[in-house]
Amino acid sequence: MSDAMAGVGQMVADLNKSVSAAVDRLNAQREAEAAANANVQEFRKDVRKSSVNTPGFATDMGVLAKNVTRLNVVGALGADDPVDFYKFRVTTKGEVTLGQVGDEGLRVQVMSKFGTVLADSDKSAGKNYDAFKSMMQGEYELDRGDYTLRLTREKGQSTKDAKNYAIQLSMGKYTQDYDTVAKAPKKGESPFNLSTGQQAMLDGLSQAAASLNSIPTGQTGTQKLLGSFNMFV
Repeated sequence: MSDAMAGVGQMVADLNKSVSAAVDRLNAQREAEAAANANVQEFRKDVRKSSVNTPGFATDMGVLAKNVTRLNVVGALGADDPVDFYKFRVTTKGEVTLGQVGDEGLRVQVMSKFGTVLADSDKSAGKNYDAFKSMMQGEYELDRGDYTLRLTREKGQSTKDAKNYAIQLSMGKYTQDYDTVAKAPKKGESPFNLSTGQQAMLDGLSQAAASLNSIPTGQTGTQKLLGSFNMFV
């Protein structure tokens, strides 16, 4: 009887020892994460999405550098807004982790710069869905290059319902955390409209061309050079 009790006591002691060791490891991990997070630089930019829904006008998330940067984007598919595009650049080949939170019914696709779908959150997407699950677990490898996120509604979702979302991309640890807050484009705004600065530069080029065309022919090289200074006045 005493031997049995001694055996039980030893088992309890060993179990307590294992639990204590596990707790110590967890606390050490948390302390290490807290120390790492204390040294993280945080950046934020507020942008307006383009009114043109094509990959060529994708909103820029930034550069995804292994063990350096983490990219986050917060936005929404507004009512009757069919798709959002975001672009990012990978500087070094490595395993990428994709995180997603937000309203249900959002479809997320990761595409190459050529438009090839590499990963798809749609469960019927076959191998692309498997790739998406691997990416969510940080086990999908991306080569160096340019990529695009395509966000749409899942089949059967009403276009009248807005879909809020937050997407996160990382490759290992990070020391710089970049947030992109993407807002809806202004009504009537077109990416083809010139800004005030762009219009001023265009006017300057027109004036310079006019001055160049006004140089008389038949002059000496010195006379032409002196006349051309009008372009810079």
